[in-house]
Amino acid sequence: MAARLEGDFDYIVVGAGTAGCIVANRLSADPGKRVLLLEAGGNDNWIWFHIPVGYLFAIGNPRSDWMFRTEPEPGLNGRSLAYPRGKVIGGSSSINAMISMRGQAADYDHWRQLGLAGWGYDDVLPAFKRLEDHFLGASEHHGAGGGWRIEAPRLSWKVLDAVADAASEMGIRRTDDFNTGDNEGIGYFHVNQKRGRRWSSARGFLKPVLNRANLRLETKVMVDRLIVENGRAVGVRFARDGEMIEARTTGEVILCAGAIGSPHLLQRSGIGPAEWLAQAGIDLTLDRQGVGRNLQDHLQQRAIYKVSGVRTLNETYYNLLRRGWMGLDYALRRRGPLTMAPSQLGIFTRSDPRRERANIQFHVQPLSLDKFGDPLHRFPAITVSACNLQPTSRGTVQARSAKPDEAPKIAPHYLSTDEDRLVAADAIRTTRRLMKQTALAAYHPEEYSPGPSVGDDAESLAKAAGDIGTTIFHPVGTAKMGTASDPLAVVDERLRFHGIAGLRIIDASVMPTITSGNTNTPTAMIAEKGAAMIITDSR
Repeated sequence: MAARLEGDFDYIVVGAGTAGCIVANRLSADPGKRVLLLEAGGNDNWIWFHIPVGYLFAIGNPRSDWMFRTEPEPGLNGRSLAYPRGKVIGGSSSINAMISMRGQAADYDHWRQLGLAGWGYDDVLPAFKRLEDHFLGASEHHGAGGGWRIEAPRLSWKVLDAVADAASEMGIRRTDDFNTGDNEGIGYFHVNQKRGRRWSSARGFLKPVLNRANLRLETKVMVDRLIVENGRAVGVRFARDGEMIEARTTGEVILCAGAIGSPHLLQRSGIGPAEWLAQAGIDLTLDRQGVGRNLQDHLQQRAIYKVSGVRTLNETYYNLLRRGWMGLDYALRRRGPLTMAPSQLGIFTRSDPRRERANIQFHVQPLSLDKFGDPLHRFPAITVSACNLQPTSRGTVQARSAKPDEAPKIAPHYLSTDEDRLVAADAIRTTRRLMKQTALAAYHPEEYSPGPSVGDDAESLAKAAGDIGTTIFHPVGTAKMGTASDPLAVVDERLRFHGIAGLRIIDASVMPTITSGNTNTPTAMIAEKGAAMIITDSR
């Protein structure tokens, strides 16, 4: 028998990640509403949650990362990948790349074309602007004074400037701002930082309101299952210090646990594909086929090029004097390499000129390593990663059992379509063409990975994509929005669960199709719109 958490709540929010912090902030603004926010991770009271380069220490650390792995992927030649997700207040915004990227207007207009009223670009732009405190100030594209701080990067690299010049030689235009609806172009990423410190959703939206008497945050609690009675979500059960506790709501349960956590919790609660639940030994509450299906992610091909005659972070890192200066520069001025996002220079272009819009994104870094978590190479090099922005491969998230501490099966099914294999091959060809431009000739770029032995034919490049392809940590879509006629739809256009009253999902899992760029900012927008919908619907 579970103990009862005292009092009834108007809203129970599961997950204090990017979305959950915003939802809790907006719902608790009404002092007459009691909000309970539950987070499996702890507080962000560790220095590496705040120094931007701390992602190197936070990702792959059980203190801050769920430590998920994918199943062996046939499209990646049998490799299994680490699949980081933030396990701390702020969620993945506390450990991610900090890149502020909305995607393309066409992404959202496509959602509206699917029958999802209120989700076209003109509909979502006001929500993006309400969130922002943008260094460019208020304009037709941006907002000022919101909780989501966005700044320009605080350092530059000569070698990255040369890559930008090379892209210009290929006919790609320059841009000062990727977030105006069309992100095709070359520029430096804007970042979620404030004066050289990471600016997570927790810093922007949760911490400033934790003094509200009507907002209760519980950390280091694992939600075991939803409580559904007579077709309505009425509460949750969660474990705290080995004790099982039940919390009840008179209003709504709101899942903000992310594209992995939300479908996993639903399935453990008996809500999902009936055949999957039977395999996992879970009693069926509701057969909802879309829960855990439609997983989409951006796969990048990490090409590495040795360079000479120009500085990169590789040799800087191994020079003790320069490392000391890096620390001093950060301590005194909040500048230098310790403020670096994982990628600084962005290039959005088309893998094939016949494409209607930009479909590949380059993340260009003045460093290289064999795989994330490995040490930097001891030779000067850069990484030029191209990712498919609009993948057609679809994967799954599937519970193994009803145990909350048993990680689900994550199978992204990368490169499982002919279309995605074609784009991957074209992306490597585009990378090679970029690195052969005159602007880079002085630095003698030499292909290290996939390597000059890999030919330019489709078969060789598809295999190479499987060898060097890796996630860029953007899982979405596993509880997608859709109309009632869509058999895989999980929530409607107001993020209400199809078939269970009093239950909404507000996180990246509701995206019907992935946005064309980094997914943290779109997740924040979904939270802003979703909270407003709840407030409107409660009146």
